[in-house]
Amino acid sequence: MIPYGRQSIDQSDIDAVVEVLKSDFITTGPKIAEFEQAVCAFTGAKFAVAVSSGTAALHCAMFAAGIKPGDEVIVTPMTFAASSNAILYCGGTPVFADVIPGTLLIDPAQVARKITGNTKAVVAVDYAGQPCDYDALKDICSKHGLVLISDACHSMGGGYKGRKVGTLADMTVLSFHPVKHITTGEGGMILTDNADFAGKMRMFRGHGITTDYRQREEKGSWFYEMVDLGYNYRITDFQCALGISQLKKLPGWIERRQQIAEEYDSAFKSNSSIVPISKSPEVSHAYHLYVVRIEKAGRNNIFTRLRNAGIGVNVHYIPVHLHPYYRNKLGTGEGLCPVAEEAYGHIISLPIFPGIGDKDIKHIVETIKQEVEL
Repeated sequence: MIPYGRQSIDQSDIDAVVEVLKSDFITTGPKIAEFEQAVCAFTGAKFAVAVSSGTAALHCAMFAAGIKPGDEVIVTPMTFAASSNAILYCGGTPVFADVIPGTLLIDPAQVARKITGNTKAVVAVDYAGQPCDYDALKDICSKHGLVLISDACHSMGGGYKGRKVGTLADMTVLSFHPVKHITTGEGGMILTDNADFAGKMRMFRGHGITTDYRQREEKGSWFYEMVDLGYNYRITDFQCALGISQLKKLPGWIERRQQIAEEYDSAFKSNSSIVPISKSPEVSHAYHLYVVRIEKAGRNNIFTRLRNAGIGVNVHYIPVHLHPYYRNKLGTGEGLCPVAEEAYGHIISLPIFPGIGDKDIKHIVETIKQEVEL
């Protein structure tokens, strides 16, 4: 089975982890700050806060934004549930704004229509690895005094109008799950230029306590205070050592993902039955996913036949507002975001990751073309 995504681990990654496992600190140690600084250097962000998962990173961002019961946060339905679940964790209410038909990115015009007196923030998800229209979203947020959060779990290494992902919003959330651009096993990070946001998130990831163990050891102190209700969202040093090692390879991996996407684009260019989602000329697409629309054939049947042929396609995503929890608890359902709902019935994600071979790409292209023509 060719998976839709897969981590790439080599001996240098293993050596980096083993070195930390043999050191004095395997958690709450120096590798965490080193990883944070390395990602800041790569992206241009001023501050980074490393945490245990992308979901934890989203929760931290919501906390820093001050989301509380009664607040509304506008979010896209075309995403993994964590993007909106984190709003619920803080007692806020997700408000779904529909997507642009071609790119399936959140539609700034729909965002503007959804703003009320209770709106406090907007979550823009860089679906598949393509950055959203951040200039339009920033204009809307500035006009209404809203916090703009970039869910860039798909787009690390990408860019928008010459600016790097990580510098496009008030806070940017990254994920280091194995299918993402770099991995720490599980892990996440929030980037920001706002020192107050960074401070709040550092405290939040450690139970709401003002200092961590290593800081107290360095000062020879036992004293600490819990000043807010935080969570244990800490990441380990050996995970961060893996992240540092992986980060060195990211530019080459992004280039390889873009090459694979170009091969797919070329293969499907004149095929009206397999239509890649649109790409803006203003972005550098990071291609976490390569998503196509299946036209003139049943997506579900194509999905099953491709899986049976050893091609691990996937579907990203069931629109969040159609999940049973959201239907039952928030009263959402069909008709709320018609563009996302229509796209969901057609989209399928093809395998894309740096380690995939040219033979496999050729096999995937030939097989999907054959299946849609049956």
